[in-house]
Amino acid sequence: QKMAELLGLRNECGEGVSGAPALSGFCLAAKRLNLDVYPDGCRRFLQLFEGRQGEVVQVEFLRLSCNDRLLGTTLGILPHLKHLKSLVLKGGHARDEFGSCQHGSLTTLPPDIGNLRCLTHLDLSFNSLSTLPSCILHLPSLRVLLVSHNSLVALPEDFGSLSKMTFFSAMKNQLKDLPQSIGELALLQDLDLSENALESLPKEVGNLHNCTELDLSGNRLSSIPDSIANLKSLRRLHLHSNLLVTVPASLASLPNLSRLDLQNNCLRAVPPEIQTSPFVHLRGNPLGETEPSHQADESSAGRLRRLFLASGEDSFTVTSEGCKVVLACGIHFYFPPGAASDPLQIYFQTLAPDPQWVKLRHHDILLSRVLELQPHGVKFQQEVQIWMPYASPQTLHQREVVVRTFSGQSWSDLRTRVEQKRKSKKHVACCSVLHFSWFLVVSRLVQNECKVPTEGTLLFSTVDPNIKVTFPPGVTEETRSVKLQVLPVSAEEIEEITANAGCRASPLLCLSQDSLVDFLRPVRIQLPLPPGVTGLNLDRSRLHLLHGDLEGQTWDDITGQVVLEFTHLYAVFEVTHFSWYWLWYTTKTYIGGIAKKVYERLRMYQVNFIALQRKKDPEQVLLQCVPKHKVDPVLKKLQDRYRGPEPSDMVEMFEGEQFFAAFERGISIDMDRPDCVDGRLSFIFYSHLKNMKEIYVTSPVDRKDQAVKGQVSFYRGAVPESIPEDASKKRKGPDSLWLATLPIKLPQLKPRWGENPGPLNGFSFPPLNLGNAETGYLTQSNLLSIARRVGADWQTIGLNLGLTYQQIERIGYNNREDLDKQILDMLFSWAQQNSEDPDCVNKLIIAMKESGRQDIADEVETIIELGRQKYRDSIRRVGLEQESSTEDSAVAM
Repeated sequence: QKMAELLGLRNECGEGVSGAPALSGFCLAAKRLNLDVYPDGCRRFLQLFEGRQGEVVQVEFLRLSCNDRLLGTTLGILPHLKHLKSLVLKGGHARDEFGSCQHGSLTTLPPDIGNLRCLTHLDLSFNSLSTLPSCILHLPSLRVLLVSHNSLVALPEDFGSLSKMTFFSAMKNQLKDLPQSIGELALLQDLDLSENALESLPKEVGNLHNCTELDLSGNRLSSIPDSIANLKSLRRLHLHSNLLVTVPASLASLPNLSRLDLQNNCLRAVPPEIQTSPFVHLRGNPLGETEPSHQADESSAGRLRRLFLASGEDSFTVTSEGCKVVLACGIHFYFPPGAASDPLQIYFQTLAPDPQWVKLRHHDILLSRVLELQPHGVKFQQEVQIWMPYASPQTLHQREVVVRTFSGQSWSDLRTRVEQKRKSKKHVACCSVLHFSWFLVVSRLVQNECKVPTEGTLLFSTVDPNIKVTFPPGVTEETRSVKLQVLPVSAEEIEEITANAGCRASPLLCLSQDSLVDFLRPVRIQLPLPPGVTGLNLDRSRLHLLHGDLEGQTWDDITGQVVLEFTHLYAVFEVTHFSWYWLWYTTKTYIGGIAKKVYERLRMYQVNFIALQRKKDPEQVLLQCVPKHKVDPVLKKLQDRYRGPEPSDMVEMFEGEQFFAAFERGISIDMDRPDCVDGRLSFIFYSHLKNMKEIYVTSPVDRKDQAVKGQVSFYRGAVPESIPEDASKKRKGPDSLWLATLPIKLPQLKPRWGENPGPLNGFSFPPLNLGNAETGYLTQSNLLSIARRVGADWQTIGLNLGLTYQQIERIGYNNREDLDKQILDMLFSWAQQNSEDPDCVNKLIIAMKESGRQDIADEVETIIELGRQKYRDSIRRVGLEQESSTEDSAVAM
């Protein structure tokens, strides 16, 4: 609408429903062609140009879709349209495989486009531009330029040559800086550079004296130039969601400023004249707190102590000087100076997510393990920054990554910044906290939110800007917070699930608020019509508006309860309470049941199971549950070291669903594993985590004479609480829990040459002395004496000594017919790994106590005490000899 006002245009055209005759009739007479609503618009344009070229070259207003495969051919004709005033070449008219708007294929423009001397309006939004086509700078009459939702990283240095431009939008690009010549756009009234990567602004921005609205929100600005105060015509300045630590006090003196949005920055103090202004919005800033900024004191940060923790370490100390900490798993911390007033010991661990308390919301994807930081509840004096690596989801354009924290009672999402490491290319999520608890990284549907005041407001989706929610004045008595999420659903997905090519659906809209009270006045919602449906070919009897509950269990057809209005591309209706809304176009009658089935399937993942055996050690088995699209890359990565059967048939699972692996027909595993439940290995399926375990298997069958042909079967376990009721019911019955079975073959054992079954015979050990002379040694002879008393507790003792389950299983297998050798192999393996550790003897004593073997712990302590006594006696003897020698020397002198 604003574009129309600037250009004096009206959005009215009598397009035909099907075929060129209607198009070439009224539209050509009005000198306008709106062909972007047709999937083959470029083909129609080429036909018109070929058959009625004389009329086409007189066209003044042209709209084409950049998702059209004939776009390249069409672009070559455009320079012939010398009278063209408005040219719209937008993408976003097609949907990709995930149902999201697909950017157009436009990457540049023909040079001759610069000869269109009448062109005043050019829209290239939702395309694939990485640089601005140079021909644009030669358009002498250009007043309005839109290049939003592209991939621009910079603007040309002579961008200021567009001297007549009054409106410029480059939102949702990758701009890092601006050319100084931008200050030469003397007539510019509206400048939108939101959601880019701007870190600074040239002072020449202050020369835009006619600018009335400037949007710089969603960038990386830490400051703005003082010259902004020269924009005396400025009415609205949007600076929210940046990294601002300061703003010029002179902004308060701008005479026409009616809105200054500084929300969600890093402002800890603002000039009083700004803070008291009624048009300034400061919510989401840490006002009143001392400055903790990592970036604000780089010189101090550069001198901070750095700690690099190795695998196995589980704590570190933070002092008032602050520090940087890097864990072996890739997690980073930044403790600014003064964050801790006294030395504080920090304990950490990463945990496998337990679905009993890691509650994922609808359509959430878990991207990391759980990080626990202790002590819980201690408040830092300044914010501590945490960087958590995560498994990057394949698609981010309709999702966002956030760090989620657990308070002990509920989970909440933190304000998160996503970065990619330059060298490793790994993705990390960064957040700032004042308390330590549990943290994890999730991918959720993009969430747009706003505060609704008494005077009303507008909220739209950044995933699909065609989805809008309008709150009229008087809609509420008290300000309330509302959230909007959108789940795009492609026509291909609908057709595959319903097996009906005639079914279509709009994006699924989820609305929520922080109040239980309905709105006082109807809220107006705009949804795009389902793909392939326009206001021109709409059969209203086939259109259904569905209302879903918050768990997606029921979908009610409310078409007859609301007033539906239609435009060429949208449906509009009004409601007074929020929930989920879904627009369907179908001939089916029981549409609620169909929607429920589709919604249930949209939350499922198609997966395959693999069971592979290591080529050099067939008893080592790798089990993994892999999403269908990852199976081939995973197998290719493993094929050099593993062999096994083909993956299982495809099955469907929910995020966070439990399943089990059971070894059957003569194959067994260690039942004492903590992840073993009733003889079965427990797994939790998360689509972006590995879902993999590697274990050693054994067989009670004598394999000296024959191989063992066994199998591993996979079974469903506990179904997550948020699973639809119908999906749970389908999984009952005798065979409902079975998922798949894959064969496992253990080869026949070859006799071991020179094998001696006698206890402690046939086993050689290197000489060892554990500990030190002052605290006492444990010798090889001492270890052999201890080993004779260990017995069946050797596995528990080995685990408490720090050996891994894989090491324990390998020792058990290598010495599977000789308990004494299992004990000796475990004990001496540990001793060799820890022979340089002066505290290793104390660790052995602790491990014995933790394993319930106080008798062995007492024996070790007795041996050590004897060693200490001998050491003290030797020191005493040496001391006496030295004293005697000294006296003799004195007498001699």
